[in-house]
Order: sequence, then structure tokens, then C-alpha cells
Amino acid sequence: ELFVLTYGALVAQLCKDYENDEDVNTCLDRMGYGIGVRLIDDFLARSAVKKCRSYSETADMIAQVAFKTYLGITPSVSCSSAAGNEFSLILDKNPLVDFVEELPAERASLCYCNLLCGVIRGALEMVHLEAEVTFLQDRLKGDAVTEIGITFLRKPE
Repeated sequence: ELFVLTYGALVAQLCKDYENDEDVNTCLDRMGYGIGVRLIDDFLARSAVKKCRSYSETADMIAQVAFKTYLGITPSVSCSSAAGNEFSLILDKNPLVDFVEELPAERASLCYCNLLCGVIRGALEMVHLEAEVTFLQDRLKGDAVTEIGITFLRKPE
């Protein structure tokens, strides 16, 4: 709960510091990336997981172990490409928005939880998996669910 409260204050301060929502989104992603780069060591030490053999195993590990460990939720995972390199994490509940009703109209393009995308991308890069991570849907913007898209960009060697 402390993290959720301080996260809201962080986003509010960034909104004051930057006029443009894209600048705030970029800053949140960059901060998340730094967290993900450091968090992967803790995750690997705590979870004692085995090496994932496919992108689907990796997506399941992110949802079932990482999100559960650090946010206390378990998103559902769906594969959205025939190639098997694009996945969606569907969050029924997002603890980062527990104290947020909706985004102000003037902040319509703000991706409030963009920090999560950076965390996932940073952690994946540290295990040599290059990925593009973006919000596809967001309840704060009126969508039915919150959905994070993960696209793995190249096969590991």
C-alpha cells in the first residue's frame, strides 16, 4: 500500500514537471527499466525458477510468479500471434490504481502505469530477451480490462 501511495505521488510530480504526457510516459518507462534491470536478480534468487524454454513459458513465468511475488496479483496470459512471440497480460486488478478514480481529461494520453512496462522490458533484457512492452488497454481510460502487450523481438541464440 505504501508503494501504491508513493507511486501516485511520483506520477503527480512528473505531471507537474513535464507538460507533455509522452514525456511523462517516457520517464516512467525509463524508471521502470532501471527497476527491472535490478529486480531480475532478486526475482531469480527468490523464485529459484528454471530456464524457460519458450516465449509462452516466459510469459507464464512473468504472470504467475513475478506479478504474484511483487504485486500480489496473477494476470491471465493469452498468445496473440501465430508466430508465438506476442502475448497479452490481462490484469483483472491493478494495485497501482487502487487510489485513482480516473485520469483528468487533459491527461488523456498519460499511461499511468507505464512503469510496469519498463520493469518487464528491463528484466527481460537482463536475461537476453529483447522485447517491446506496451499498454494495449487501460481501465483508467475506460477500457474493460487492463492489458499489457509483450512482443518478443528476436529469438535468443
